[in-house]
Amino acid sequence: MKKDNLDNPLGTEPIGRLLRKFAVPSIISMLVTSLYNIVDQFFIGRTVGELGNAATNIAFPLSTMCLATSLAFGVGGAASFNLNMGAGNRKKAIYFVGNAITVMLTIGVIITIFSLIFLEPLLKFFGAPNNVLPYAREYVSITAIGFPFVILANGGSHLVRADGSPKFSMYCNLAGALLNVILDYLFVMIMGKGMAGAAIATVIGQIVSFAMVVWYFAHYKTAKIERRHLRPRRYTTLRTLRLGMAQCFNQLAMMVVQIVMNKSLTYYGALSVYGASIPLACSGIIMKVNQLYFSICIGVAQGIQPIASFNRGAQKYDRVKKTYKIAVTCNTAISVIAFLAFQLFPLKIIGIFGSGTEEYFIFAEKFFRIFLFMTFLNGIQPITSTFCTVIGEPNKGTFLSLTRQIIFLLPLIVVLPLIFIKAGYQGVDGIMYAAPIADFIAAVISIVVIRKVFRGFDKLKTA
Repeated sequence: MKKDNLDNPLGTEPIGRLLRKFAVPSIISMLVTSLYNIVDQFFIGRTVGELGNAATNIAFPLSTMCLATSLAFGVGGAASFNLNMGAGNRKKAIYFVGNAITVMLTIGVIITIFSLIFLEPLLKFFGAPNNVLPYAREYVSITAIGFPFVILANGGSHLVRADGSPKFSMYCNLAGALLNVILDYLFVMIMGKGMAGAAIATVIGQIVSFAMVVWYFAHYKTAKIERRHLRPRRYTTLRTLRLGMAQCFNQLAMMVVQIVMNKSLTYYGALSVYGASIPLACSGIIMKVNQLYFSICIGVAQGIQPIASFNRGAQKYDRVKKTYKIAVTCNTAISVIAFLAFQLFPLKIIGIFGSGTEEYFIFAEKFFRIFLFMTFLNGIQPITSTFCTVIGEPNKGTFLSLTRQIIFLLPLIVVLPLIFIKAGYQGVDGIMYAAPIADFIAAVISIVVIRKVFRGFDKLKTA
């Protein structure tokens, strides 16, 4: 091990203290990121109403695509950077930061152009009914302009955290989100600009976060980021993508599931007493509330990245294992609290986002309690998936990231409504039961995988 790594706090300070240092700002950053959508949902629900809420749900897959890109190259770049720093490869490490910056900006511009050119076909593909389409079109035609900014702001915050500045990473997200809240109130509630006002507020907030991240890159602590570091290189890009793929796939899987679920809710909702728009609007709110809880779990998972990566690179296996154990304990405690809130207060939570018909609240309460029934187990999978990725085992991390969404939830959303209809129940109810089944199986598989990883560490220690 090189001498400049012997005194690095990532390899010497108590794990609990390090986790608080990195996870707390990460949690706040993730909560703030989730607030962008929640805040829009709040103001739109109270002014535009049910159709506006449904429209933001239709637009959600594009936001998820941007988040997937930022995680792929933000987490992947940060993990590559810290693994190389832990191994003493300082000069090589900075190339992963510069490469990630360029690739994220490029992909952001591509997604913006593609979204604006194919806007209406995309929204229809995402499941927009005719009465929701105009609202979704108005909203996304503006938010699409902010895609490059939000990708670099979110992805760049991981690179800032990897440089040992978790608080500044948090401030970047916090500044944009607070501005978004203020402007949402001004544009939507005071000026009455509806969907367009919420979209403009979101983009302005994203630009502010973007500007702060860019400023930090110009003052990077570990090494100066020069023009040569920004030039994309095949090996660097592929290595970054490989380590960020688990997080990316997790978000892409969420996007695919969201699209399929939107279409299923619209179709089976139209065949039920609720109609097409009520399931769409309710599920949008509930998924975003769940994302608020889940962002805390992901924040803890992202907080372990520099600690686990550095100590794995430095071959300190006991510290790597302890990092996981403390993090998964935190996530389980958070998940139990969220489970109790979702089961005990569903109507109070849904009521925050505006009023609705009696059928609206009946469906919302039912969906809340059933769809999120296994919440108390949901902190295990993101921690395990991220942990495997950042210690240099991306295949396991990618597999785990796909278990809940693609391997289990997606088929269940398709199959269960058909089974329910055949049994004489409403098909829309089958969608609700898909999630708890998928959550349970994904948690069990995560436990099996992490036990195998730990056994591998024990063998390396004795070798």
